[in-house]
Amino acid sequence: MSREQIEGRNAVLEAFRSGKPVDKLFVLQHCEDGPVRSILREAKKQDTIVKFLDRERLDQMSETGAHQGVIAQAAAYEYASVDDMLSLAAERNEDPFLILLDEIEDPHNLGAILRTANLAGAHGVIITKHHSCGLTATVAKASAGAVNYTRVAKVNNLARTIEELKKRGLWFVCADMAGTRMYDLKLTGPIGLVIGNEGKGVSRLVREECDYMAAIPMRGNIDSLNASVAAGVLAYEIVRQRI
Repeated sequence: MSREQIEGRNAVLEAFRSGKPVDKLFVLQHCEDGPVRSILREAKKQDTIVKFLDRERLDQMSETGAHQGVIAQAAAYEYASVDDMLSLAAERNEDPFLILLDEIEDPHNLGAILRTANLAGAHGVIITKHHSCGLTATVAKASAGAVNYTRVAKVNNLARTIEELKKRGLWFVCADMAGTRMYDLKLTGPIGLVIGNEGKGVSRLVREECDYMAAIPMRGNIDSLNASVAAGVLAYEIVRQRI
């Protein structure tokens, strides 16, 4: 069994009670006996996403053949908090530089962005709890080890997180083809770089919270870059301006 999937009632309950960060819990539909109710209570405390599935789907997901009606997907690595990232910036005597991901779903994209974040000196990466990839083993591999050194926080509402961080002195720029050419923006100071979903881009509510939209110049025949490549290009324009 992989280190990110936990199966069976006792194993799943113990994972919750030990404080292990569990991203998602899958439960057999209409199963509401005592042990399952205990697991659901623990999941609620941790604000874990819960999905109810039929037996056939659970059996397909199972790696052990003994799931007992519950399968948990746990993070392969520990999450940090946004405060941890701001503390790191203060320790380094640097303006905060955060990368915020609006529902990035591809683990290879997330891994590549973590690698870029580390090399660009970002103080952390913020991801969303829903409709996003978590810190899986695939992400860790794609990050080439950067997951061990890059702080990642998971939040419920990215727009609200941006609003709160603005009160703490940060300003925000999002990647958007309709924005101002990135070379014409001043990307210095305490900054958050927002990268949108692979297909939909940055959501309207998140975009409305951003101070600027930055466009990457395109000269080819297609009109967009992969999300992780766009993150790299914009992150290094921030690095260039900081230098």
